[in-house]
Amino acid sequence: MCTKVSEVMTSAPVAVAPDTGYKRIATVLARHRISAVPVVDDAGAPIGVVSEADLLARLRRPRPARLAGHHTRDELRKANALLAEDLMTTPVVTIDAGESVGTAATRLGKKGVRRLFVVEDGKLTGVVSRRDLLATFRRSDEEIREEIEHDVLAGTLRVTPGQASVTVEDGVVTLLGRLDNHGAVDRAGALANEVSGVVEVRNRLDFVWDDDRLRPAALGL
Repeated sequence: MCTKVSEVMTSAPVAVAPDTGYKRIATVLARHRISAVPVVDDAGAPIGVVSEADLLARLRRPRPARLAGHHTRDELRKANALLAEDLMTTPVVTIDAGESVGTAATRLGKKGVRRLFVVEDGKLTGVVSRRDLLATFRRSDEEIREEIEHDVLAGTLRVTPGQASVTVEDGVVTLLGRLDNHGAVDRAGALANEVSGVVEVRNRLDFVWDDDRLRPAALGL
């Protein structure tokens, strides 16, 4: 149910080798209409990324300074660089293909980047952008409702038909009904929240008995 990065990423992204020249990189970015390209080693592992901003350092041409800071030194290096290995920014921000889109969104936010390069067994296999992640919210309310009813309630929790109902409006899910125990209610809300396209879950489910209270008593606590 939880959408994986592999389901929304762009597969087989264009990449360049460490010895790719400046003009070739600029051509690749323009031809493929992308703003950055990963640099991969001989094994196919991403080792850096060259962006339009990295290439533009040549046009900015910062002046050398005796007490230049790290940023200025980095700009100077890129302004005089001719190859990808000297132009690239490191380390490259990656994510495993099997991770959830939620994890990807969190990493994008923490790192402050526009895209993550997707790896599988250490090798570059795709790229996932902010736009790719937002695409999951284009699912219709009806698709979301059907998945929660069939996969979450009936499939995973074995809820009897009529025990619970699901309504979805603009991605907001409302769960109503009465399940057997408190644990099932909590799990229904958690699983519904993992369904692709869900914006919010309003869990209004009730329960017959509170297994959270009975469990300590059964253990003699």
